[in-house]
Amino acid sequence: MLCLLACLAFLAACEEVSEVSEYDNWQLRNEAYLDSIADLTGPVYISTLEAADAMETGRLFAILDNQASTTDQDVYVYCKKLTANPEGRRPLFTESVSAFYYGTLITGDSFDGNFEGYSATDQSELDGTQRLPSPFDEPSTFSLSGLTTGWAAALQFMRTGERWMLYVPYQAAYGTGGSGSIPGYSTLAFDLVLDEVVDE
Repeated sequence: MLCLLACLAFLAACEEVSEVSEYDNWQLRNEAYLDSIADLTGPVYISTLEAADAMETGRLFAILDNQASTTDQDVYVYCKKLTANPEGRRPLFTESVSAFYYGTLITGDSFDGNFEGYSATDQSELDGTQRLPSPFDEPSTFSLSGLTTGWAAALQFMRTGERWMLYVPYQAAYGTGGSGSIPGYSTLAFDLVLDEVVDE
């Protein structure tokens, strides 16, 4: 009888244990990931187009997202220029661009893209000459005004022909509610190649 009671108690305990989700503690994990990017960046803030041009490849820097920032909190998009093109054209907020991109969550899981680039987990091995779009990949066209504020903020500092890695906090992406397969509070990483500014 004692053995039977022990077995029943064990089965009841097993039923109470819920399966661990890959999104458990998602907000805290995303905030910790972004904090680690901010720590690596240090006090390297870019606020002018000239400073963006002067930023050396391979170094992290931060761009203030004026649209996502509030009176209580500044929101930064963290960027790393993988390739530079000082002669490229820079898009305006009112323009459209064609671009190659690869978007991932902090886990490295891709949620969207048109080529297989670097993910959020590839921080130490970023090389602008590797994992390039293939001749079979097609760029996508976007209006800057229709993008998340983090993407739009970064694109206005980029030049055509440049490749940047972006780390976008949830406040400058899909917020607390998420979008489609992207959970709320998600920091998004993008490998972004700006192909051209599209003339309407």
